[in-house]
Amino acid sequence: MSFKKIFFVLPLLALAFSPSSAAAETSIKGSYTQIPGQKFKFDGKTVEVIEFLSFYCAGCYSFEKSIPVIKGNFPKKIQWKIVPIYWGEGSPKPGEAYFLAESAGKGERMKEALFRAHFVERKDIADIKVLEEIGQKMGLGIDFSISLRGGGKAKDVQKALDTARAYGVDETPTLIIAGNIMTNPHAFNHNIDAFRENVMTILRSIFK
Repeated sequence: MSFKKIFFVLPLLALAFSPSSAAAETSIKGSYTQIPGQKFKFDGKTVEVIEFLSFYCAGCYSFEKSIPVIKGNFPKKIQWKIVPIYWGEGSPKPGEAYFLAESAGKGERMKEALFRAHFVERKDIADIKVLEEIGQKMGLGIDFSISLRGGGKAKDVQKALDTARAYGVDETPTLIIAGNIMTNPHAFNHNIDAFRENVMTILRSIFK
């Protein structure tokens, strides 16, 4: 399941190339959209993958199991970056909690904890007390609580939303690969296994 945007998207998608025309232009295989105005970036060694996700998104939670598989197929060749965003009535606070944890070197643990709290423990991850409890278990301490309550990372969350708009992201999870290759599970009827295989097809064609 993915969460559709409620904000206006820049007219980026109207200019999107079809997967076939994009593949012909770049020789990259797979199903994707080439983002107008963004440059393809590959130094011959590593590729950056930006993952736009929402901690409320069931598809993002399901995709978590695929990430180690993807990274494992391309050891030391992928730089994976998380950009948390939220849709509709979702709260910005889980994203703030993630950015605070990331600053302390615990971003991955916070991501896992937020998904577990929402989807497994059925807790309200918009609740400051729930987030503080998660932070305490991770050893983040009082500074985490003070900054979370004071909106210390609110600007980072807004920047994440602005970046999503600039790329034309309209659902989660969405990946931006090598600067201008955008793909999400929509083309595969939100089948996460098929989406994972598509991501690996794209990466293999870049690394060939």
